[in-house]
Amino acid sequence: MSLPHDDITAASRSQDWIITPITGELLRGALDLERTEHGVLPHRLPARARAQYSDGQLAMAEAQPSGVRLVFRTRATAVELDTLPTKNVYLGAPPRPDGVYDLLVDGHLTGQASAPSGNVLTVDLATGTAETQPGPVGTVRFPSLPDRVKDVEIWLPHNEITQLVALRTDASVEPAPDRGRLVWLHHGSSISHGSNAASPSTTWPALAASLGGVELINLGFSGGGLLDPFTARALRDTPADRISIKIGINVVNADLMRLRAFTPAVHGFLDTIREGHPAAPLLVVSSLYCPIHEDTPGPCAFDSSALNEGKVRFRATGDPADRAAGKLTLTVIREELARVVEQRAADDPNLHYLDGLDLYGKADFDELPLSDDLHPDAATHRRIGERFAALTFGDGGPLGAERPASSV
Repeated sequence: MSLPHDDITAASRSQDWIITPITGELLRGALDLERTEHGVLPHRLPARARAQYSDGQLAMAEAQPSGVRLVFRTRATAVELDTLPTKNVYLGAPPRPDGVYDLLVDGHLTGQASAPSGNVLTVDLATGTAETQPGPVGTVRFPSLPDRVKDVEIWLPHNEITQLVALRTDASVEPAPDRGRLVWLHHGSSISHGSNAASPSTTWPALAASLGGVELINLGFSGGGLLDPFTARALRDTPADRISIKIGINVVNADLMRLRAFTPAVHGFLDTIREGHPAAPLLVVSSLYCPIHEDTPGPCAFDSSALNEGKVRFRATGDPADRAAGKLTLTVIREELARVVEQRAADDPNLHYLDGLDLYGKADFDELPLSDDLHPDAATHRRIGERFAALTFGDGGPLGAERPASSV
C-alpha cells in the first residue's frame, strides 16, 4: 500500500507512531550514507570512489540501492517509510513501472509497495541528455504485520535512487541481531544490478544469497562493470567472507579497451582485491550468453528502429573482423578469463572461475530469450540465481561454507 505524502498526516492521526532515526545500524548493503536535505541517501560506492570519476551513468547506478535493505527487529504490526525516489523516464520508450519495495518478515516475502511520487529524471536516449524535475516525498506502508517479535527487512527498489526520509512503526525498533551468516560481496554489470528483474529481492544475486544463506553486498552497476580501479579498491576495503566478480558484457558493449589492455586490467583488478582479502574465496564469472555480442564487438547502441515503435532493444555496432586487431567479444573474454584464472590459481588456490554459459547458455536463450537482446527477464533472473547458488554455495562449491573465510 502507498500514500501520497499530503495524506500522511491524516493517516497518522489515527495511530501512535514511533519515529526511528535511519542510521547505518539499520541498513545493510550500502557502503556509504549521504546526508541530504530530506534524509539519507544510500550509496554503493564510497565517497572517495565517487569523486574520482563524475560519470552520470555510474552516479545513477551506484545510487540505485540494489541489494540495500532496512533490517530491524520489532513487534510492530504497521510500518511506514517516507522516501523521496527518483523515477526514470526514457523519451520514446514505454513507461517504466514504479520501483518496488519488498517486505520480508523472518526471511519470507510478505508484502510489496511503491512510492507514488518523487523526482522525475527524463532521459533522451537519442542525445544522451537528461533533466530532473523535483517532486514530493511519498510514503510506503505495510499494515497488518504479525503481532510478535520478528525480523523485518525492507528491500529498497533496485532501479530507483531512493532517499530515506523517515521510518515510523507502532512499536519500538532495534537493529536485528547478527545471524552469523557469511558476507558475500559481488560486483557485476546491469544484470547483477537487477535490470528487468521484478523486484529487489528477486534479482539474481538477491535470490542466490537467499538460497545460499549469505548476506549480500551487491556492487553490480548498470553500465559500470568496467574494471575501474576505484571499484577494485571498494571491493578491497569492504569486509567480506566470499567475493565474486562478473566481467565481460560492459567491457564489450562500452568498447573501451582492446585485449592488450584487458588482460593487465583483469590482473590489476584481482591484485587490488587480494590486497584486502588475501585468502578469501574469490570467484571470477564470465558473461551470460548474449547473441549480439558473442562474436561481434561493441559498442552497443539503442536500436532506433525499435524506439520508433516504442520498444527498447539493443544492437551491436562493431565489426566481427576487428577481432583480429584485438577488439573484444564475449567469446574472446571468456577464453581469456579462463586462462588468467588458471594461471593465477597456481599460486592462489582460493581463486576460481565460473563460465557464465553454465548460468545462462544458448539453450536457455532459446527457451527464455533476452527481451531487449541484452537483459534477462524475471523468470531468467530466478533461473540464474538458482543455478549460481547451486554451483557456488552448495557442497564443494567455490564459495561454500567449508572454505576458509577472510575479511578486511
